[in-house]
Amino acid sequence: MNRITGRSAFLALLKDEGITHLFGNPGTTELPIMHALKDHPDLTYVMAMQESLVVAIADGYSRASGRLVACNVHVAPGLGNAMGALYNAKFTGTPMILTAGQQEQGHGLMEPLLYDPLVRIAEPLVKWAVEVTRLEDLPRIVRRAAKIATTPPTGPVFISLPGDILNAEAGIDLGHSTRVDTRVRPSAEALDALAQRILKAERPVMIVGDEIVKSDALQEAADLATTLGCPVFQQTVGHGAHFLSEHPCFLGALTRNQAQVREALSPYDLLVVLGSDPLRMSVFSEIDPMPDGMAMVQVGLVDHDLAKNYPAEIALKADVRETLRDLVPALATAGGRVLADKAKAGIAALAPVNWTAKRQKLVAEIGTRSARSPIDPDWLALSIVEAMPEKAILVEEALTSSVKIPALRAHRDRYGFHALASGGIGWGLPGAVGVSLANPDRPVVCFSGDGSAMYSIQSIWTAARHELPLTFVIANNGGYRIIKQRLLSFHGDSNFIGMDFEKPAVDFTALAASMGLESQRVSDPAELGARLKDAFGRPGTKLIEVMVDGTV
Repeated sequence: MNRITGRSAFLALLKDEGITHLFGNPGTTELPIMHALKDHPDLTYVMAMQESLVVAIADGYSRASGRLVACNVHVAPGLGNAMGALYNAKFTGTPMILTAGQQEQGHGLMEPLLYDPLVRIAEPLVKWAVEVTRLEDLPRIVRRAAKIATTPPTGPVFISLPGDILNAEAGIDLGHSTRVDTRVRPSAEALDALAQRILKAERPVMIVGDEIVKSDALQEAADLATTLGCPVFQQTVGHGAHFLSEHPCFLGALTRNQAQVREALSPYDLLVVLGSDPLRMSVFSEIDPMPDGMAMVQVGLVDHDLAKNYPAEIALKADVRETLRDLVPALATAGGRVLADKAKAGIAALAPVNWTAKRQKLVAEIGTRSARSPIDPDWLALSIVEAMPEKAILVEEALTSSVKIPALRAHRDRYGFHALASGGIGWGLPGAVGVSLANPDRPVVCFSGDGSAMYSIQSIWTAARHELPLTFVIANNGGYRIIKQRLLSFHGDSNFIGMDFEKPAVDFTALAASMGLESQRVSDPAELGARLKDAFGRPGTKLIEVMVDGTV
């Protein structure tokens, strides 16, 4: 058996598991891996300037490709830096192998500088966490980590890599990769029961979520809506392209306002929930978003979300696309002409209120604000959407400036839109870097607020370093506008302490130039559309700072 070092074995194992990029920020305990990279030139190393960015870039890459990713951070402080981004990856179920270099076994007992037990730090946010204690166990651990990360419910795993393991040498068998096939369909009996329950409903409504993307079920979900002629809502946290927006049954995304959601769902008698945690809210309310007596059926592989907060009459742990491929024809056969006529009437009734009709009215209304100065945030959102090339991908984390984005930009493919999933800001810029790395043939636009951008601004250096076809659009309203809005709304207080970026103001144009990006500032609304279209249509990495109205 050929002898191999732990560091080289680790990289060879990653490559065999399908890893093409290693995202990282190196420190002393990661030097063995950096030393081994020269022997693995087919593995692209992507460096980011802080560990939270490393994880967020890897997260974006996976979300935009559906692939397993690997990232490497530095000991206890580095893992601590990464925890916010790891929290995001937990919510999106990102299949990720996160590793950190650790002090040599025995030396750690002396509690040297930077030491802390890493497994305990990572455990709350990952599916599995382990430290390698023998070189001979490394292949089994990496293989198991890849299998766990990619098996639904997918999610990040963590491996602690002590220096003595990486530097040791032995004759070891690297083994083989395993993937668990979970594209399972319900039993014939369960499928028939589901079809009969849906047909029994007089006014069903669909709520769709993240598993539509993971399962590649956009068309199948659209087929179900057409078969039933029922309205469709996107889940309350619309962080991906969860339905084809221009489908005649689509009504848009549910808000996270409990009273509004309750009112929106009250006309219906059955929720058909596909691959979603359907009613995930934000701030507390005395009002429950679920109407009294509402029945629910659910399909998905994330069993934690099945009947998590509300009982389901039928809950099927099954792949969404595979289930719909059987369910749609079963409904059509069982429902016959009665269902077909009902669906046709239902689609016609939705025409005046569906996403497309509402978009037309919204565009006209926003157009009345096109000349406002400072630039109206909704006019900026519309201008971005209209200037983007057809095949461009949008990454969005502009919060108050992007409120209208879900109502303006149509979802047409599963990887065409990505947004913040967990609520922890700062994901957008580095996430867009990962999205662009995963899609080098598609232009990417990152629409971010100034507050979010300052959590992770150094990630734009990585974009420039790799010469990505990526344009950052920063809406500069001079502060944390969303917090101002909530302070005023919740407490009637307009004394905005610690919420303004002034004295000095942040100059994003200068920041971008200092990190190697082409940059410009736009404050004239008449110039906005042309400037955006020009930037989006040219190659290279760019940043456009747009001065928008920050009034509350």
